[in-house]
Amino acid sequence: MKKALVIGAGPAGLTAAYELLKQSDDYEVTVLEESQYMGGISRTVNYKGNRMDMGGHRFFSKVPAVNEWWEQMLPEQGSPAWDDIALSRPVPLKDGGPDPEKQDRVMLNRSRVSRIYYDQKFFDYPISLKWETFANMGLWTDIVAGFSYLASVLHKREEKSLEDFYINRFGRKLYSMFFEHYTENLWGRHPSEIDPSWGAQRAKGLSVLAIIKDMFGKLLPHKEGRHVETSLIESFRYPKLGPGQLWDVTAAEVEKMGGRILKNCRVVSFEKNADNHITALTYEHEGRTIRMEGDVFISSMPVKDLVGGMNDVPEREAAIAAGLPYRDYRTLGVLIPKLNLKNKTKIKTIGNIVPDNWIYVHDRTVKLGRLQIYNNWSPYMVVDLEHTVWVGLEYFCSEGDALWNLSDEEFSRFGVSEMVKMGLIDRAEDVIDTHAESVKKAYPAYFDTYSEMDTLIAWLNTIDNLYCVGRNGQHRYNNIDHSMCTSFEAVHNIVNGISDRSNIWSVNTEKEYHESK
Repeated sequence: MKKALVIGAGPAGLTAAYELLKQSDDYEVTVLEESQYMGGISRTVNYKGNRMDMGGHRFFSKVPAVNEWWEQMLPEQGSPAWDDIALSRPVPLKDGGPDPEKQDRVMLNRSRVSRIYYDQKFFDYPISLKWETFANMGLWTDIVAGFSYLASVLHKREEKSLEDFYINRFGRKLYSMFFEHYTENLWGRHPSEIDPSWGAQRAKGLSVLAIIKDMFGKLLPHKEGRHVETSLIESFRYPKLGPGQLWDVTAAEVEKMGGRILKNCRVVSFEKNADNHITALTYEHEGRTIRMEGDVFISSMPVKDLVGGMNDVPEREAAIAAGLPYRDYRTLGVLIPKLNLKNKTKIKTIGNIVPDNWIYVHDRTVKLGRLQIYNNWSPYMVVDLEHTVWVGLEYFCSEGDALWNLSDEEFSRFGVSEMVKMGLIDRAEDVIDTHAESVKKAYPAYFDTYSEMDTLIAWLNTIDNLYCVGRNGQHRYNNIDHSMCTSFEAVHNIVNGISDRSNIWSVNTEKEYHESK
């Protein structure tokens, strides 16, 4: 049998391993994962029974194959009311099956609520045209924003940067209020320095005009069948025990099918022969360096590290890979008895907390980027749902900077102090417990040598037995479904002997990719 080595046990790596085992009997599949967890950034951290989602993961896709795949791994549960879902543990299966393990293997239907916290007021995200939005902004700001948008309609900017992208769709005033500071906080760079393709991939179809069309579309007959931009979805699926549950289940299925998953194995180098064909890789495990030969290599590891670990890389391509930027991530789970934010919506929640899955923080006086409320992702994420609120403070940073270098204790004090400063809690002494997590290379960034990425891709495609998949594997800010689709395409090529890699790299590059797949 041929040996397929899959690097990384995130969504792309595990999908590739599962699909290759499912579609072919010709390959012995081994997955090498640097950490002890499945799911990569999509893992779930269990801290004393309270679960943390690393970054927040909504399960929504317009790709039928992805939805069918999710349904196969975790069957979809209905949409019971909040009280029912919170207080009837465990959630019964559709067929009422008695298997305790399967009782937890379900996807829940969740309402999508995300808002911006700006100037101590809540604004819908994406920005809506509700009366509350105009009232919160104030009459003068409404007028300025209106004329600013009209100016952007009449005079389109050449889109050389992410700043141009946002101004063309929202006008300069709304851009300065709701995009400029948050984007700079996220990436550590001003939007004028970031490639506009990031906006095209992450906010495709989103604009003031799209919001207006969606608003009126809800009033029309047969509204359920209308086209909805991904950024405007109002509901999503979510694993009962957090996103990592899906990948734990997938990993178990891979092993049942005969695949191997090696944890705490960090791949550090590759051997390429004179024909630009990879023959082996080397990984580190418990202080030992181990060489492993393979016939096919599916990589979801960061492109920067992949190329950096290869021999005989041309000077230009090596420089491009070495210069690819990333943004790292730290999150602080904070357990509190209550959150001072008042629920002024009509959405019912346990404990009457605000209904948001996460809140985008646009307060320029703090470094906090987003606030997750785990209670609202799934009630099973929280041990004492009725008496505690379990939140995640999300910070964007770069490995080695001041925020990254804070000890967990220092990071905890800093995060809690910002909660007090924002008025989310009254005092630090109200905090019951905290837990810190850090993720390296969480977000591939679109500046520096990213502009030369096509050159690097062309060279990578000359390596006949290498397939780059997933977010970091392609240095592309993909959603879970996009990452999975890159693996679908890679396995399709491997099984069918297709050498052209363009189908793998084209996932999520076409504006209407979701609609045509």
